[in-house]
Amino acid sequence: MKVNVSSEIGNLQGVIIHHPGSEIENMTPQNAERALYSDILNLTVATKEYCEFESVLRKYTKVYEVKELLKEALQSENVRRELAHKVCANEKAMHVYKDLLDLSIDDFTKAMIEGVEMKQDTLTNFLSQERYALRSLHNFFYMRDASISMYNEVLISRMANIVRSREAIIMETIFDHSDTVSAKTINPINYKDFDPEITIEGGDVLIAREDVILIGLGSRSNTKAVDFLIDRFKESKTSMNIVVQELPYKPESFIHLDMVFTFLDKDNCMIYEPLIARHNKYQTVHIKIENGKVEFIRFRNTMMEALKELKFDLKPLTCGVADDLWIQQREQWHSGANFFALGPGKIMGYARNSYTIEELCNNGYEVLKARDIIKGRKDMNNYSKFVVTIDGSELPRGGGGARCMTMPVLREKMDW
Repeated sequence: MKVNVSSEIGNLQGVIIHHPGSEIENMTPQNAERALYSDILNLTVATKEYCEFESVLRKYTKVYEVKELLKEALQSENVRRELAHKVCANEKAMHVYKDLLDLSIDDFTKAMIEGVEMKQDTLTNFLSQERYALRSLHNFFYMRDASISMYNEVLISRMANIVRSREAIIMETIFDHSDTVSAKTINPINYKDFDPEITIEGGDVLIAREDVILIGLGSRSNTKAVDFLIDRFKESKTSMNIVVQELPYKPESFIHLDMVFTFLDKDNCMIYEPLIARHNKYQTVHIKIENGKVEFIRFRNTMMEALKELKFDLKPLTCGVADDLWIQQREQWHSGANFFALGPGKIMGYARNSYTIEELCNNGYEVLKARDIIKGRKDMNNYSKFVVTIDGSELPRGGGGARCMTMPVLREKMDW
């Protein structure tokens, strides 16, 4: 499958996921903050909830499991050597390199995701408070962040925190060497103008249209990354509009743009209204690139205003209740604005955000419970506009929603 994603809502034809495993349990209250969590998760409950989510996806589209794609890419010994060296060098763990190469492909794949325990063969290791020589990838089931499908290419993310950098290395290996999904990869570190301060993550990048990209500017993605993309569009002579939305650094629920804004349909989007629709101190910038040059960079009052100028006729739906800031804050905290589109007007999100689900229902979205779809009591094909509600008490505590847990690789082109 060749990667091609030119919108957030085109009918989904292929998506990569990662079913969370024991790496979730390789976390303690002591290291949760380092792992970018505010709490530890219960794997049994999280797995049950994720199975609902995954089962609905499999009912609708082609689903690829990242572990299987990685195993496929690792059939080559040279690829295994390259990946092991990149990971060990990046994490200052070259003493693990030879041990990794001695593993079977299955065990190598497991080690890349679940980590490698530290050998107790020196006094330093014996007395160390660390358990792992290579730490577990606690966040990897949030597949959105480590790579970004941009039209027929994949941008390899520059993660803001080193604890997640291996995720991006793995995704680059997959797209470069898998036969199942493939694409030209764009990695900032491979360019002469590379700035080591660049950070960009997939939750901050929304492919709005063939000529429009939205980028969040906050704790995970920065201006240097936007500059990098500007240069790439200039080089390719691509006509492009980049709408940049500044985000608060606190609280942590604002880490990515897709936590406050997601597309639902041609004419609907879900927003955290205080940030996206009201004029406030967080800046919105429109950058226009044409014929290899930056035509202009200018401020807009809000992101909704910028999108309207770009001919998006969007009715924003409110995360929570429009006139109740407390409810908006509560539901945004648990990914109430983070919906994933299976197709135009066909979306998935957490059931727990009841006020947001009611808002969708009041605007023509049929509410379908995931378990009813899985058991065959409801058929998504019978509805033109729906929201699938996923039971989520444990998964939201990790800090992400349905969009966060998916990496689309193929969508049908939209007829705007």
